[in-house]
Amino acid sequence: MAVQTGHSRVRRPRQVEQNCRGRADGRVETPKLGLVSVRSMEIFRRLGISGHVRDTTFRRDYGLSMVYCTTIAGHFLGRIPYPSLQDEQPIEESPETKWRCSQIFLNPMLEERVKAEPLIDIRYLTTLESFEDLGTHVDVTVSVEDGTRETVRTQFLIGCDGAGSRVRRQLGIGMTGRDQIDQSVAIFFKSAALARDHEKGDADRYYFIDENGWWGNISAMDGYELWRLTVPGTAETAPDIVANARSWVRRALGTDDLPFEIISSLPWRRTELTADSFGRGRVFLAGDSAHTMSPTGGLGMNTGMGDVNNLGWKLAAVLKGWGGPALLNSYEVERRPIAVRNSGASTHNYNQLKSVLDCSGILDETPEGDAVRARVGSAIVSATETEWETKGIHLGYRYEGSPILSPDGTEPDSDDFRWYKPSARPGHRAPHAWISGGPRDGLSTLDLFGDGFVLLKLGETAPDDEPLAKAARRRNLPYRTVALTDPHIAALYELPLVLVRPDGHVAWRGHALPETPDKLLDIVSGGA
Repeated sequence: MAVQTGHSRVRRPRQVEQNCRGRADGRVETPKLGLVSVRSMEIFRRLGISGHVRDTTFRRDYGLSMVYCTTIAGHFLGRIPYPSLQDEQPIEESPETKWRCSQIFLNPMLEERVKAEPLIDIRYLTTLESFEDLGTHVDVTVSVEDGTRETVRTQFLIGCDGAGSRVRRQLGIGMTGRDQIDQSVAIFFKSAALARDHEKGDADRYYFIDENGWWGNISAMDGYELWRLTVPGTAETAPDIVANARSWVRRALGTDDLPFEIISSLPWRRTELTADSFGRGRVFLAGDSAHTMSPTGGLGMNTGMGDVNNLGWKLAAVLKGWGGPALLNSYEVERRPIAVRNSGASTHNYNQLKSVLDCSGILDETPEGDAVRARVGSAIVSATETEWETKGIHLGYRYEGSPILSPDGTEPDSDDFRWYKPSARPGHRAPHAWISGGPRDGLSTLDLFGDGFVLLKLGETAPDDEPLAKAARRRNLPYRTVALTDPHIAALYELPLVLVRPDGHVAWRGHALPETPDKLLDIVSGGA
């Protein structure tokens, strides 16, 4: 839960972040997320911390292929090859690359950055008891470990308190979708031998298939010795999996020659749910409190990053006085469809894992068994490749029908989960291009965005923007102009004038300024 404070006589920090589901000390002991997407890395880049993400623990030369097998010591079925972090090549469409970073390393790094901010107060061992939206502010009641209660008066409340969100439940907001895809178990274990003493080679993930099909996978958490075995089950079978975690790891390894140590074994429910509303009044939902999805594809945390990237600048605009009444209402309009899209894609990835059904004879040491293994390996590689080829998912989402965009009349391209076509059409992420330099130390068009609105004047003959600049000054709207004459960038953005929002999405574009610049600013700032 994040609380943005306002004026009050009760004791208050300017911002409070705490665990709303129950008292906790902030430590993450069982890793969940593993992938930081290219879009999330772009957001971290804007915050100046993408380098800190790369400095977190993960072995740089560890290969990140997807390997399919019967067990680690058993039969090899197939591989989708991917390079190590040190060999990952930049992509044409972004100044960043995706990064492998487990939550057990990402969270402490973020905590360290947050603690350096004087306006933020992190409170551990604190529980949200209740809140009251009073129209002009929100009163939030919290309790600490000894039972002491305190009221914090805030301007806004953001519930980032997970799938069981207490904030969402107090608002009376339901969730739509599938609330029980399966009951999986995450077995966190340590084994240095698994990183070296077998013939399957390095892998980000090892998938295990027997005569009944896919039954689990091991994910690398640091490339050295930390691993997570995920075993899908049911509400009835999950307790037995937890109780016999060691035998399940041994089953995955397929040998007694790879020593390991169990760290933890925890059940969790795989769901596909989206909140019916992303907030009411001065209270909002973000992250897992607003949407839950299967981790197949690594979209959960990265979708949450998109939420806060969208909501953050809108809250700042309202608090600073230049954001209009429609601005915060646009949060749900823009982000809820993306949550539905991404959660559906995650379930599709999960179903693809289970789509290869005829695996009988896969363990037979016969020519017929060889043929089954070749067929199953080819089928499972083909079926699951879309889980990892998701450039369109991460970079191609757009905000259709938003009340704070000014459409240009063009039709959108298809929303392909795998392929991404850069577009400067209103609602899309503004495309990346190198202004100077290159991947190592260059300046990207994306580096221009984040501090207010930016009007790009593209080409040698872009129109004058002074009427729009004057209108922005009159309303104290943060605005600046950047002129770029590179013909490649002008062609990428298509029109000579492109107005980009603080979150890096295009708000408007045109051949010339509109006749009434104030009307355009009314729309994009939520005043219309």
